Amino acid sequence: MNRNTRTALMGVGVIAAMVGLTAASVPLYDWFCRVTGYGGTTQVAEGSPVEVLDRTITVRFNADVDPTLGWAFEPVERTVEVRIGENRLAFYAATNTTERPLVGTATFNVTPYDAGPYFSKIHCFCFEEQPLMPGETVEMPVSFYVDPAILDDPDTAELETITLSYTFFLAERATDELAAGSGAGDAADS
Repeated sequence: MNRNTRTALMGVGVIAAMVGLTAASVPLYDWFCRVTGYGGTTQVAEGSPVEVLDRTITVRFNADVDPTLGWAFEPVERTVEVRIGENRLAFYAATNTTERPLVGTATFNVTPYDAGPYFSKIHCFCFEEQPLMPGETVEMPVSFYVDPAILDDPDTAELETITLSYTFFLAERATDELAAGSGAGDAADS
């Protein structure tokens, strides 16, 4: 094998490795965030912990909406006092304020970021497409608990407040499909 062929094969190999890393970067980043709680990523739990402590922590709820969505979105309660280890249910309300069907999808995080590994959601509406018809309002539940292990971490043992934030974004493709399926897109296009 001559030098030019070897160089070309190494170049193709480097490009193939880069493409492979690019394809794997999203799942690897998601896994990294879930394992470490990086960037306020919460944990997903199958059920509540067995131990419920007497110590409480305040959980604040925040809601934001991307301006392109056309929804009103807010927590039903702004804050709750939660016993550490206690399973709690909170609700967010969303209203489609436009005259056309829209589909939104939410992202989330908690602050301070150090609390992410200890804030566990049992059920949540995040990352699920939420279709709303014009003027429709829905309440969406979030079932969560704060893991008692939060008290074992010197960076979080003295925390008194955790903020759970959601931001809703327009799911354009799903909105277009919903409009096409309901015939609402025909009126909007004329």
